[in-house]
Amino acid sequence: MTAPATFDLLTIGHSNHPAERFTALLKGAGVTAIADVRSVPFSRRFPWFSGKALAERLPRHGIAYLAFGETLGGRPRDPALYCDGVADYAAMAESTEFRSGLDNAVSEARRHRLCLLCAEREPLDCHRCLLIGRALAKRGLSLGHILGDGRIESHPDTEERLLAGSGAAAADLFQDRPARLAEAYRRRARAMAAPSPARLKA
Repeated sequence: MTAPATFDLLTIGHSNHPAERFTALLKGAGVTAIADVRSVPFSRRFPWFSGKALAERLPRHGIAYLAFGETLGGRPRDPALYCDGVADYAAMAESTEFRSGLDNAVSEARRHRLCLLCAEREPLDCHRCLLIGRALAKRGLSLGHILGDGRIESHPDTEERLLAGSGAAAADLFQDRPARLAEAYRRRARAMAAPSPARLKA
């Protein structure tokens, strides 16, 4: 397991963890603040993960709760940030609102052992990795993804899994690794991105 101190910030998906297990994962990684990057910080199936419940419970364990869903959420309000019926991560990454959210996350990571929170257990199923993690890595930050068993996977190792799963891991005579990785990100984002409100109503 990679030591938490190796990373500038961490990410986690709450999945269906019991509240006590989730808190233990955070404490085990030395997390002192959660940045909730869910557009809608609410869970009917797991109410202990709703934003209000987390904001009340986490501080009792020495963990601050920060709401970042307005700027870093995976379901943008602007219809222009959707393409072919799903959220367009490439367009979102260039938006002023998203970049401001990244700036705030970087600032908080200097003050806390910060962990980005979303719902999906697997980083490669979530915008916290495919959108936010990728953007932060481009800024030179070191990220670690807390997995369900408590291990912390480095973002480069997660990218290797992304390449392997995309079938693009093998050397290609016509594409270098950055190009293959970019294509793997594009495909995965297309498969995992949130549907547009119009598509949900259809």
